Amino acid sequence: MSQFLSCDWGTTAFRLRLIETESIRVIAEESTKQGIAETYQSWKQSGRSEEARLPFYLQIISERINAIEQKTGASLKHVPLIISGMASSTIGMTDLPYKHLPVFTDGSNLTIHTVEPTDAFRNKTILISGVRTEDDVMRGEETKLVGCAAGTKNNELHVNIFPGTHPKHVEVQNGEATAFKTYMTGEFFELLSKKSILSVSVKEGGNIQSGQNLQSFEKGVKDSIQSNILHNCFLVRTNEVFKKLTAEQNFYYLSGLLIGAELKDIMGFAGNITVVANETLSSQYVLALRILGLAKQVKMEDADTALIKGQIQVLQKHCSKLN
Repeated sequence: MSQFLSCDWGTTAFRLRLIETESIRVIAEESTKQGIAETYQSWKQSGRSEEARLPFYLQIISERINAIEQKTGASLKHVPLIISGMASSTIGMTDLPYKHLPVFTDGSNLTIHTVEPTDAFRNKTILISGVRTEDDVMRGEETKLVGCAAGTKNNELHVNIFPGTHPKHVEVQNGEATAFKTYMTGEFFELLSKKSILSVSVKEGGNIQSGQNLQSFEKGVKDSIQSNILHNCFLVRTNEVFKKLTAEQNFYYLSGLLIGAELKDIMGFAGNITVVANETLSSQYVLALRILGLAKQVKMEDADTALIKGQIQVLQKHCSKLN
């Protein structure tokens, strides 16, 4: 298996990449805003039967595969396809049950589903399902976890943080994910900064490392630990009313408040921490961890790289017969 097609199909976005397996190099890529939610609505509005649901989704993927074929000038008809994210949800291609914890970090016991090739869709397709506890769920992060924590097999507790709209904190020990929690950090920031009374008091812009922005972020993180988050959020408004902070500085103050409130749950943790995100989010989380005295054993992993590595692990564990 020298190449495979890596698909990350989230609620609001779609991304398909042709990957060189050995080097994990991205050969070509296609991305759109046609996420699972939009696709599901399109299928519902089409009036097609439940039996036509999977072919409907596969046709969308087929169009993007064709676009990559045009870019590369090569046929991809028999290249395996692996899909992470919301494609395995109730609004996805097919509804797969969540895998209950514990989950092995080598990906060997994840719930997967294989769609065999047909004349209409020639690519053997692997769907990866999500993971659940008794009261929490995740989809997509389990693949990234496999990509960055496969070697975590000692008995020391390790926390993996996945920032984003709904960040996850996943605990790993002895090669198993044993617990996780989801936080509403990113979504709350979006709602507060764009749809609440605070929207007139914040403005995105500038670099977090510039003097006053950095100080505002640090103050937000510290305030989140020292007093109530609901009161602190109103300070974003009074910071602007009393001219204590500019709208740009307030943007970073609010970010610090919410990230600090999230990380408050691991205050005092002395083990290793891995932050899995893009560069911007990683830098903010690592900075917040440093402010909270938690950055002594922190490393960063790129989220895209972790996803690809995780998909390769799953392919190797479950699909060794693929050519």
